[in-house]
Amino acid sequence: MTENKTENKTENTALSRRELLAAGGALVVSFGMPATSKAEIKTGSFAAYIVGPTAQDTELDSWLAIHPNNTATLLFGRAEFGQGTVTGMMQIAAEELDLDLSQVTAAKLDTAVTRNQGNQVSSSSIEGAAPSLRSAAAEARRALLKLAAERLNAPEDALRVTGGVVTAANRPDVKITYGELIGDKRFSLKVTGNAPEKPVSSYRVVGTRVPRIDIPDKMRGTYEYLQHVRVPGMLHGRVVRPQGQAALASGVKIKSIDESSIANIPGVQLVRKGRFVGVVAADEWSAVKASRALKVEWDIPQALPGRARLHDKLRASKTTDRTVHESGDVNAAMAGAPFTVQASFKGPYESHAPFAPNCAVADVRTDSADVYSATQRLFWLRDALARVLKLAPDKVRVRYVESSGTFGHSGYDDAATAAAIMSQAVGKPVRVQFSRSDEHGWDNYGPAHVCDVRAAAGADGKLLGFEYHGWQHGWNFVVEPSEDLALDVPVPPPVLPPAAGVNNLTAGGVYAIPNRKVISHGVNGLEGWLKGSFLRSPLDLSISFASEQVIDELAWRAKLDPVAFRRKNVTDPRWHGVLDAVLAASKWQPRVAGERRDGDVVKGTGVALGTHFTSYGAALAEIEVNRKTGAIRVLHVYGALDPGLVVNPLSVEQQVEGQMIQATSRMLHEEVDFDPAGVTSTDWASYPILRFEEAPAVTALVVSRPDQASTGAGEEVLAATGAAIANAFFDATGVRMRERPLRPERVLAALKAG
Repeated sequence: MTENKTENKTENTALSRRELLAAGGALVVSFGMPATSKAEIKTGSFAAYIVGPTAQDTELDSWLAIHPNNTATLLFGRAEFGQGTVTGMMQIAAEELDLDLSQVTAAKLDTAVTRNQGNQVSSSSIEGAAPSLRSAAAEARRALLKLAAERLNAPEDALRVTGGVVTAANRPDVKITYGELIGDKRFSLKVTGNAPEKPVSSYRVVGTRVPRIDIPDKMRGTYEYLQHVRVPGMLHGRVVRPQGQAALASGVKIKSIDESSIANIPGVQLVRKGRFVGVVAADEWSAVKASRALKVEWDIPQALPGRARLHDKLRASKTTDRTVHESGDVNAAMAGAPFTVQASFKGPYESHAPFAPNCAVADVRTDSADVYSATQRLFWLRDALARVLKLAPDKVRVRYVESSGTFGHSGYDDAATAAAIMSQAVGKPVRVQFSRSDEHGWDNYGPAHVCDVRAAAGADGKLLGFEYHGWQHGWNFVVEPSEDLALDVPVPPPVLPPAAGVNNLTAGGVYAIPNRKVISHGVNGLEGWLKGSFLRSPLDLSISFASEQVIDELAWRAKLDPVAFRRKNVTDPRWHGVLDAVLAASKWQPRVAGERRDGDVVKGTGVALGTHFTSYGAALAEIEVNRKTGAIRVLHVYGALDPGLVVNPLSVEQQVEGQMIQATSRMLHEEVDFDPAGVTSTDWASYPILRFEEAPAVTALVVSRPDQASTGAGEEVLAATGAAIANAFFDATGVRMRERPLRPERVLAALKAG
């Protein structure tokens, strides 16, 4: 029987990361790896967990190790980026092994130690990486029970395990621990994939509200971030570039460098490789001063359209078109429909804008390299650095250390590449810290979007037709700016994976529409564009801003409550589940949206559905609009997420809260400004984000469905939240916004025109 349970509780229990790490300090030796560098993070060594990643995923010993003290070390290939991933993965393994969570720890992500489970993107950790870990843990439990049956002289089906202690039903006084059975020995077994996994009904760890293991040290200020990493003999480096990047592929060139401009700063070394310029010094302040004082004359192409011409250029560009969905006859449906809507919408370039600019530490020697990075693509970065440094990939070691969260491809790989180039040039370890203008001005931006949408509904409120055409350019995540500048390699054409185009689900796919057409118009994105890449819930905010407003407008034309209209057109009960959750929490009162409201300050409420690629999201927003100033205050947002089997409801709640806050920021403020020469949004003043005093109250609702597979939870309420805010604006003012963000000047112009 399906359980549909809404979780929104909190707990005060805390679990110390240091206590967990102390539980599993034994040496585990398996497959070969590059020699451990002398450069280790000052508060912990990776050398305690030496299990090489060259083993096939089928080797059980490459996934976990059991220690004599009855604890386990896990070697999965996912890191902590603020989503609670590590805690959730530990819960899954502890569940299958019948261990307490306090008996499990995770090795730090490291190309020389942990599994290669791919890039940590698209909310894929629990959905995509956890099944392999669960299978390996189940295989280990089966092997351990077989050993226990032999030692206890009892049939396997008579054995019981609690906290890694095995007893036999007929001899409860005799027990043996996992540690006694195999502590620090290899299993020497394959992961077959057929070891029985626990039924959901018997779970005692998965599904519980476990505080993230990284939080206590973060709250105490003792957590080791990448910015804290120091290694022996380390120097400090800074990149020297124009403040904002120019058009991709056109590139900036150096006319001249005046080395004498930094001669008065003792001990500074200039690093120049091709068009790459950096400075290195013994202390960070000297490097900062040198980066500011170095006189470089740049040749900057005037190849960008500028923000004012951005969307016109998208429409006018040559495209690679992809039919995302096509069913029925949209033209025929539109022709005879009593209610129709047709509109165009615009979305901006957006920056990752991490609170802490990216950082990296590299120690490049003649035959090997050791790099500390906050990358989401550990093994990809290893191979990219090998290419830049002209080393074999197995001679490059990349260790993940957490930095400020960015949820997407910010400058972490670029910082690592810059550090590696500088370290190789000076022959010593180099720490590169980006400045705010480096981070804002040279980001991998989320591409802009422009779309045309039309839709039709019948007199009964049933959707008849829907058509969506969206234009956006591709992503370039193969060559980082530092590599491009240093090696002058041709920048490859951006790629257009499905996530870089129009999302079928968000573009009307939530609803049962008999006639629907969705076309993604992919622009090359190489000549005359900013460097674009993946950013949390790519394009979904722009797509839902358009599609859910059109759905809402049809409800208004049909004089129907926007919730009732959606109920008529949604057939999947899981969409109804998340919609019901936000309606109940917000105490929604049925009505037709956009009723006239008098006064300078008016309030409105909007609702929307949306997701990324998996899971089910709904949101309801309550806002306030000042008609005189154009300012919008988002007062309260309710967000519900159904990600199937919920491993940790507390972590999912926290993700939903973060998505609602970030969506509010992106809807009200975030937009990259640029002129033909380059980006001009290089600080918090020119690229504002939501301030603490503006943050709305948020209510996060988790709809748990234990009978369904776990799916993504890191992005899937963003789209619904943004659209709910836009629909709330219409409810408050009777006017539709067609371009985001909803900055005051746009609001005033829309109100005047409306």
